[in-house]
Amino acid sequence: MFNIKKTLTIAAGVAGALAFGGAHASADTTDYVVQSGDTLNKISAKYNVSVDKIAAQNNISNVNWIVTGQHLSFATDDTTSTQTASTTTAAADTSSTTQAASTTSSTDNTASTSTQTASTTTAATSSTTTSSSSSSETAALNALIARESSGNVNATSGQYYGLGQLSAQARSIYGGNTADYNDQLNAMKAYIAARYGTAVNALAHSNSTGWY
Repeated sequence: MFNIKKTLTIAAGVAGALAFGGAHASADTTDYVVQSGDTLNKISAKYNVSVDKIAAQNNISNVNWIVTGQHLSFATDDTTSTQTASTTTAAADTSSTTQAASTTSSTDNTASTSTQTASTTTAATSSTTTSSSSSSETAALNALIARESSGNVNATSGQYYGLGQLSAQARSIYGGNTADYNDQLNAMKAYIAARYGTAVNALAHSNSTGWY
């Protein structure tokens, strides 16, 4: 005889296990432009991220020294995983109710639940990988800016000018001749993409040779 009480008990256990497995925290990236009067301690308190974490992700060796206009990128906790866990739990509850109300074989129900779990895990992994790649690129770009100009759009060294200290020849190709921050940033990104592919590669070259 089909035992509904026993089936509901097993289904609840499966749903609880799925909810527990998906309730871990993930990280999102915050991009912040340093304002006049800012310190890492203030930024740390505002975003609830440790000073050491911000410094490490932006290659800042002196935590008492940041400059106005400097871009900082750091990971902060978000609710994406919690929402994913809630969605997974709701799906598991629906599946459990269907199991209790029908006489479908337990083998078919188990296969369906496994497929849902595998799909959710794949999506979460893809999202995490994309976020990690974006964070690494932003951190590498900010490290190059800090090294080349300390975030000063008017920084000059001979023919080299601006955030990325691009040469006159590079600026004639990619732009960045104005004192506009975004204009210089976009020119620097275009130069890096054409020469190195990614900011991570450009930073690695700079670390090795002292220039990029």
